Amino acid sequence: MFPDLERVIALQRLDSTAQDAQRRLADEPERAKALDTRLDTARQRLADAKEGLAQNQNARRVIEKDVAVHQARLSKFRDQAMAVKTNQEYHAVQKEIGFSQAEIKALEDKILERMIEADELSTRVKRAEADLAAELKAVETDRKAMATESADLKVLVDRITSERAAIVAAIDPEVLKIFELVSKRRHGVAVAEARDGICSICHVRLRPQVFNTVRRNHAIIQCDSCHRILYFGSLPAPLSSDKVTQSAR
Repeated sequence: MFPDLERVIALQRLDSTAQDAQRRLADEPERAKALDTRLDTARQRLADAKEGLAQNQNARRVIEKDVAVHQARLSKFRDQAMAVKTNQEYHAVQKEIGFSQAEIKALEDKILERMIEADELSTRVKRAEADLAAELKAVETDRKAMATESADLKVLVDRITSERAAIVAAIDPEVLKIFELVSKRRHGVAVAEARDGICSICHVRLRPQVFNTVRRNHAIIQCDSCHRILYFGSLPAPLSSDKVTQSAR
């Protein structure tokens, strides 16, 4: 393979890898925000569950106070029933007693409903607490993984910068100029494989003579449509510094 063609292929691989790494690093704030959102959501579910349980308990206390009021009235009417002197007064007191008893029963039914609901709400609180604990652990694991990945990506970018400098130093300036210009115009992709007579990126068919020349990998040939530098065959591994030096001799 033509040495400078091999070099631009290696440059493209390094640039693409660096772009992916930089993109991943740039996404870190959003990923960290997503982790915070997960915790906020779990905390809010727990807060909502506790609030529901608190409202249930408050409602139950209000009903219990009403029961106490009616029980006091019932006790009073029963005392009055012992002191009445006429049937009319007796029936009137019995009516009040019956009303108080009915109210107490209705309120006690509501208390029972609140107690059943409280069991469900308590279960929800416990489940939300368990979910929050699990989410805290998972997010902490994800944060550590993200920190490790970030450090690895920064090391990778530094290594790519060093390897790229070695290749740039060995490449023909005119070839490098073509590569940099196309890369700038084509969103960082300046090299494309020619496959079955077609540019694999812009998908425009190459002229037979051009494709035959590309197949030999003996020169810098650009696609007539997208102007990317074309090569034929499997993508080789990036050049090492030693290989760059040897090819430049």
